[in-house]
Amino acid sequence: MSNRIYLDNNATTAPAREVLDALWPYFTERYGNPSSLHVAGEEAAAAVATARAALARLVGAGSSARLCFTSGATESNVTALRSIRRGDASRRRVLASAVEHPAVLEPLAAARSAGFELATLGVDSEGRLDLGALREQLDERTALVSVMAVNNETGVVHDLAPIAAAARAAGALLHVDAVQAAGKLPFSCEALGADFVSFSAHKLHGPKGVGALYVRRGVELEPLLRGGPQEHERRAGTENVPGIVGFGKAASLAHEWLDRGGPEQLAALRDRLERELERAVEGTHVHGRGAPRVCNTSNLRFEGVSGEALVALASDEGLCVSTGAACSTSRHRPSHVLLAMGLSPAEASSSVRLSLSRYTSAADVERAAEILARSVRRLRALLGAIPAST
Repeated sequence: MSNRIYLDNNATTAPAREVLDALWPYFTERYGNPSSLHVAGEEAAAAVATARAALARLVGAGSSARLCFTSGATESNVTALRSIRRGDASRRRVLASAVEHPAVLEPLAAARSAGFELATLGVDSEGRLDLGALREQLDERTALVSVMAVNNETGVVHDLAPIAAAARAAGALLHVDAVQAAGKLPFSCEALGADFVSFSAHKLHGPKGVGALYVRRGVELEPLLRGGPQEHERRAGTENVPGIVGFGKAASLAHEWLDRGGPEQLAALRDRLERELERAVEGTHVHGRGAPRVCNTSNLRFEGVSGEALVALASDEGLCVSTGAACSTSRHRPSHVLLAMGLSPAEASSSVRLSLSRYTSAADVERAAEILARSVRRLRALLGAIPAST
């Protein structure tokens, strides 16, 4: 529908027109295999190298050789987390925050069958990681610490520098899920000193089905897929050349947007949306506002309203929002992120996530606020929770 307002960009983004233009020839006339030695293969290999360099610039990888292309962030996460199995046998403990994405928490839970112990680190009411607890739990048994750069549900930005320093001091590896950070804020794998960092193209206006994993120099990687020598023997299988080319173009566009002050402008729009809703809807609460947040994300609770019902009603009016991570919404459970922040199940179930993109306009924000306010009033009137206003 042409009048749709899409505010679910943490789930996925619209591929940029420039991205589609860049990748399309690699579906048509430039279809060579990058491993082939003839001119068509060399052309494809050069395109992959160009894309890898563009992504390295965006994420501060230092050398593009540190980046391995994958099928997406889930594969990147699983590959990184599996690599602890090659480490010191005396290190059988893994630490992760309680608010990690399921693509991290589920593989770590499965690692218990291989003899690993999983310890989760709590957050405060604003979603900030308890750094004191992290330092207390880090010891000579710790193999790896896994912490996301930006929470996908609240937009809270974790302070990674002290986490990286603590992990290094304890001799533990550090994995960072940077899916919601890349292209939204300045980020440097090399400056941070992380051992593994995961990325996804479709979260920054690139195509679905392609991601990347940063692997610090000198760190051993346990390949998830074995077979051919592709990706410097870190990930077997013929490369997804169109997807990789699209990822590279998306990275270049994101780099340009960051350089021209895009995050500040988008944060102003996000703040405007929150103010409009707080003015128009009694009993509105913004989660994580007291912590640093990424520019595009707002998680709000509307008292007396079901988040799922609100999402459905808003969708009927052409507004796309969500109750949390797209991969978790089908389970119909309260957000584990909001529960970790101390909300009750009822409060967590009354929350929705609004995530903007660099293509969101002021008019979109105004109309979204109107639709949400009207939908909340309708739901409250139906439930008799709070009298509807006109």
